[in-house]
Amino acid sequence: MTTQSTSVERILGFVTESGHTFGTVEVAYETFGTLNTDRSNAILVEHALTGDTSVTDWWAGIVGPGEAIDTDEYFVVCANSLGGCSGTTGPQSVYDDGLPYGSRFPAVTIRDMARLEHNLAQILGIDSWHAVIGGSMGGARALEFALLDKCKVKKCAIIAAPAFCDADQIAWAMMQERAIELDPDYYSGDYTAVGAFPAQGLGLARQIAHLTYRNDAELNHRFSSRRRSPDYHEVTSYLDYQAKKLTARFDPHSYVVLSRALRDHDVRTGRSQDLATALADACTDNLVVSVSSDRLFPTAQVELLAQNLPGAVSHHVIESEVGHDGFLTETAAVSAALQDFLRA
Repeated sequence: MTTQSTSVERILGFVTESGHTFGTVEVAYETFGTLNTDRSNAILVEHALTGDTSVTDWWAGIVGPGEAIDTDEYFVVCANSLGGCSGTTGPQSVYDDGLPYGSRFPAVTIRDMARLEHNLAQILGIDSWHAVIGGSMGGARALEFALLDKCKVKKCAIIAAPAFCDADQIAWAMMQERAIELDPDYYSGDYTAVGAFPAQGLGLARQIAHLTYRNDAELNHRFSSRRRSPDYHEVTSYLDYQAKKLTARFDPHSYVVLSRALRDHDVRTGRSQDLATALADACTDNLVVSVSSDRLFPTAQVELLAQNLPGAVSHHVIESEVGHDGFLTETAAVSAALQDFLRA
């Protein structure tokens, strides 16, 4: 039986790219499986924007006993991102004055998240990862993790994520952030201190985001223009459901912090404006996966990453009508790509 563990590590004096110094950062993570004697079977799985450490739940059918990322064979680690709300230090963590950070929580980057996980790897005593894998924001995190020290990563799998966000993704992110910021219960991120919660803003942000996670053809096929009542469409009901699910489990200011980090991610920052040069220090055994109907990160944008990575690069295009969420829902296709890659 695969062993599972939930833990929190404390890292002292972590400095973000924005210049903020955390006295202590708590990093929540889960492990699945057993680290072998030579510590060579570790796989780091990076979650997406609103994901968490429970990778065998949100990636069921891909991670678990006997699955492509086999927890009977590999020691799988999944950490909550810096700025998140599932155990790692984020906007709702307690500041020095006993109140939540709220609006005082600093800007963080995808690279900050990856650097923090390198610190976690040191604590875990893992000097080399068999693979680092992630989808969407997790793909960006996996890429940055490998770029920080390619000697520590044997294989890197980047799924449904590009090397940088372009104007279209920045625009979608801006609308989501504005939806939260314009909620009168937001209080610039300090809503907890006054006993409020911007549920309407977070719900609307999720609905906007979900339209980029799914493809228009899929929505048309599933819902058409059918109504539940004279003024309430089936697709509206579906989006309301998605909003309610997220507001029940996620922190609005974490959503703003993380969406800004992904919006601003660009591997060229601080490296080189030439993409191939910026990626020169990446892992040299790479799998890049895109989804044919993805309208958040289109195949051509993901392919640009594949074309500029060094070493061995395999680019798989998953045929799906679902859209961006295909990296979560097309378990058979994602599993096939990962299984071949991990065992090559």
